[in-house]
Amino acid sequence: MHGCILIVDGTATNRIVLKVKISDSFYRPILAADGDSALRLARSEAPDLILLSLSLPDRTGSEMLAALRGDPLTRGIAVIALADHCDGPGRLAALMAGADDVMTRPLDDALLMARIRNLLRMGDDGGLAASAWGQSGDSVMGLAEPQAGFDHAGEIALVATRPDQAQSWKRQLQSLMRDRLSVMGREQAMALPAGNAPDVFVIDANLDGPQGGLRLMSQLASHAGTRHSVFCLVAPAGDHGTAAMAFDLGAHDVIGPAEVEGELHLRLRGLLRRKQRSDRMRAALETGLRLAVIDPLTGIHNRRYAMPRLAGIAAQAGQEGSDFAVMVVDLDRFKDVNDHFGHAAGDAVLVEVARRLAENLRMNDLIARIGGEEFLVALPRTSLAEARLVAERLRRVVGEQPVRLASGDHLPVTVSIGVSVGEARMTGGQDVTEMVELADRALLNSKTAGRNVVTFSRSAA
Repeated sequence: MHGCILIVDGTATNRIVLKVKISDSFYRPILAADGDSALRLARSEAPDLILLSLSLPDRTGSEMLAALRGDPLTRGIAVIALADHCDGPGRLAALMAGADDVMTRPLDDALLMARIRNLLRMGDDGGLAASAWGQSGDSVMGLAEPQAGFDHAGEIALVATRPDQAQSWKRQLQSLMRDRLSVMGREQAMALPAGNAPDVFVIDANLDGPQGGLRLMSQLASHAGTRHSVFCLVAPAGDHGTAAMAFDLGAHDVIGPAEVEGELHLRLRGLLRRKQRSDRMRAALETGLRLAVIDPLTGIHNRRYAMPRLAGIAAQAGQEGSDFAVMVVDLDRFKDVNDHFGHAAGDAVLVEVARRLAENLRMNDLIARIGGEEFLVALPRTSLAEARLVAERLRRVVGEQPVRLASGDHLPVTVSIGVSVGEARMTGGQDVTEMVELADRALLNSKTAGRNVVTFSRSAA
């Protein structure tokens, strides 16, 4: 089964019909005949989507939506509200209460299933966060806050075949939204620079010809600068085929011309909240990934990043027939620093030494903190003679100036370095773990030789 869908309807026939449709599409249906049982199931089963009739025996649709959106356990579940007749005020009330969409019976099967697929697809980001962080997507990095916390001004682009049509949309929205509204054509939308993309595109589905808006949406969604924007298509009235196609192509919402005046601002507010939440989620995940490979004290990479990167450097050297060097750098008598000056002073020393090492390496060189006071340096495309020069330079720049502590004291610091070199003449590639071990043994020889010394492994001497 591809997902769980909760069907909430007070009429048994409606529940059975929807159950058959959902099952035929390989989703797992669960059924509720009233609001109270639906809320219990929503909390206990955590469905991926809810099909909610606005006519229930014990609660109004707005009450149900308010209860779902007010509960942290159910707040993020997508909801399609099902209305028995085309009631403008009822649709608006459902959208204002938090419905992701409102569909009127009799339902178009193709459109309904396309919308379900679309909403489930959009919910995958939260599932990714839950898998990555071990908690619900809304809880990641403080995202479980009231929706009002996301309601800040956004950027909305209006794209229509006729500029006067887009201007009409703009006039309708200006009095209802405080977001920035801009009118643009296809070429202007495609030429938007990276980092300056609107949050939402509202696009005429038949832009410059039948389904031209769908093609533009697909193009924008594939470009780096606009792929994280969301898209609302304005489709011809009653054109369920175009609407279904738009949903399957990735549109976040589809609206008919008759609903533009009354509903567009509400749908755009929902899309902006979704976009802002998605941006926060993506930023949180990117931050988490970055922190997973960065040493939090010094800001350089850690061992988790260093070893795969070193393997990549070795593989590149094998392909190119080039040399590369590996260094293990260790602070001398670092325990004495912590014992006599305190751990805060020790941290300051580590940060300053990492800075000096990093500033004296090339951009494509690797530096990582791999232990308490131990650093790993890797130099791609570096010969034995070049490695000697670099190692001596690193030793010198650390030791020639004392580290100034917050107390005002100036603390002399030196490092010992062990080096191993992988040479192009060696066959069979390089075992990076062995190279690090060779550099580590050379480091021990540097310590034995009196510290503040560079020693090369015997194979590199």
